[in-house]
Amino acid sequence: MNYNNLPNLNETVLKALAFFIKNQPRRLKLKNSARFVVGSVNAYNTGRMLFGNQATIFADEGNFREILKIYRPLIKNQTLKEAIIISASGEKDSIWEIKVAKAAGLKTLLLTCNANSTGAQLADSFIAFKKMSEPYSYNFSTYLGMLLSVTGENPLVIKKFLQLLKTPRGFKNFSYFSFILPDRFKAIAEMIMVKDDELFGPYSSLRAYSQGNARHAKFIARSPRELVISFIPNAFFGELKNRWTIKLPQNANFGLILSLSYYLVGLIQKQKPAYFKKGIEQYCQLGPKAYGEKKPFSVIVPGN
Repeated sequence: MNYNNLPNLNETVLKALAFFIKNQPRRLKLKNSARFVVGSVNAYNTGRMLFGNQATIFADEGNFREILKIYRPLIKNQTLKEAIIISASGEKDSIWEIKVAKAAGLKTLLLTCNANSTGAQLADSFIAFKKMSEPYSYNFSTYLGMLLSVTGENPLVIKKFLQLLKTPRGFKNFSYFSFILPDRFKAIAEMIMVKDDELFGPYSSLRAYSQGNARHAKFIARSPRELVISFIPNAFFGELKNRWTIKLPQNANFGLILSLSYYLVGLIQKQKPAYFKKGIEQYCQLGPKAYGEKKPFSVIVPGN
């Protein structure tokens, strides 16, 4: 396969929105109770968005065991009874996370896009979400479906908003891009930075901050080659002529903000050298495998 023909992230965003227009995500309503929510990288960030308004203890693959030890007394007296594991694949770290949660005496619920996964078989229960096929590591439809299931946003409205978006004059001439998001969407700022790692790696092009974080000396050094993209009024950050403020709809929620952010990252990817496309096959073939697996990852992760 010619991987130069892989879609850029902005194309995948529009395809995913079209997918969910036809395949409306199921509504997810979980009782508000004290619990652990566990995920790796963007699964962790998705958990912060799904359960950020509830009494939740968030953990990832690096600290979950330690956090279970810290909260052992509250597990023992059943103040904490449940662990929700988020994993699009239902494999990798989710397998041992489910095992140690159950060993600690917790009920386990897996949120996944793979009903046939090892994790789905191990967990006490699971909820499977729809997804479409997309390049390895993009993971947009996987987590967008989960978010839409909670927010109830209309993917058609989001798609129309993106298609009416016009980039500022000279957009293609910028080398660096910074995003400033409302504080509520801090997790998405961190997801943008993950995309910087995946799409650009050592050729880093992106920075992203919540409004509150941006105020902490992030823009002392300025460059005329940097475009500052903000989803809030920007009176301070970046060169005055290099500020692009995008006015959000009044009811903008996580689905729209994630779609908008990834769409813009895809537009940036489109005008850069094909770092991701040149490296993805080698990474999938020779990079680290899923825990307990010998087969390499697929460049195109199939939908369900």
